[in-house]
This record gives sequence, structure tokens and C-alpha cells, in this order.
Amino acid sequence: MVYIFCRALLRLLYGLLFRLQAVGREHVPTEGPVILASNHLSVLDPPTIGIKLQRKVNFMAKAELFDIPLFGRLIRQCGAFPVKRGGVSKESIRASIELLSNGGMMGIFPEGTRKSSGEAGKKGAAMIALRSGAAIVPVYIEGNYKLFRKMIVRYGPPVDLSDIIAEPSSDALERVTERIMNEIRSLRKK
Repeated sequence: MVYIFCRALLRLLYGLLFRLQAVGREHVPTEGPVILASNHLSVLDPPTIGIKLQRKVNFMAKAELFDIPLFGRLIRQCGAFPVKRGGVSKESIRASIELLSNGGMMGIFPEGTRKSSGEAGKKGAAMIALRSGAAIVPVYIEGNYKLFRKMIVRYGPPVDLSDIIAEPSSDALERVTERIMNEIRSLRKK
């Protein structure tokens, strides 16, 4: 209930303040495990990639945020779960895989931190996807969160990993990570 209310409120605010448009929502599966893998520009990105979708999107959030009175409770009720600073912990990986094995959807930023280039990717999204069997939908956020300027969130078709899964190798995580990052970059307007 809290998630639905917050999503509706943020849809209104992002629509008015950032003129947010969503392109390619039809690529996001309506059921089953899904990972939304996006570029990362701002702390405003998690709502940006989730509010235009009908399904609940869960995110990892740094553990310190859960210690903030009221805010910690709010983000937990909106589907966030804690991750410790300095990398993804076993607990957060376990929570991600459990969420996905129950048919949930989560958002992740493979760059690991906010960047404007979209070049580097960490292996966490690839590892979680391979372990869970979730579909990976690339997402690209375009814009700069300036008031009354248009923001666009683009969803691409799920990343095809069939060749990597069919012939696993020692560099599978690197190959999956590279493919995810390439698919995210391919959504950038030319």
C-alpha cells in the first residue's frame, strides 16, 4: 500500500518537475524474475526507473539509510533492502536471489556508483542474474534532473545470454557484465 501511494505521488511530481517520459515499457516482463540494469546519474534514479512501471521494483540501498528515523522505515516499506558499504554483502546477494526466486523485480546499477560516462560495470548484476535465472532488462536514463527539462527513461529488450549460458566459461561474469553494459549504452539516443 505504501509503495502504491509513493509511486503515484512520485509519478505526479516527476511528471511535473522533470517531464518524465518512459519509452519501451513493453520490454519489461509483466511477471517472473526481472533485473532492471540501469546507468546511474543521481540519487533520484531509483524512482526514475520504477515509477512508470506497474510492477514493484526493489532496490539495494546503503545500510546507513535504514538508520534514519522514518526514512529507513519508508524505504523498507517501498521494497529497499540494505547493503553494506564497500561492496555487496552475502546477505544482500542472498536477499536479491530470494526476491527474484519469488518472481520479484529489482533495480540495480551495474556501475556501482553515480557516473556520467556509463563505461565501467561491476559483476554483481551478472552474478545475481546467472544465479537467479532472472531476465535482465537494460535501462537508460537520459537527462540531468533540471527542473522542467525533459527526462526520458528507456527500457530495452531483455539481454540475450543464451550463448553464454550454453557454453559457460571462467570469464562468464565478465562477458555477461560487458553485454549488460553494451545493451545499456545502446539505448542512449544518438
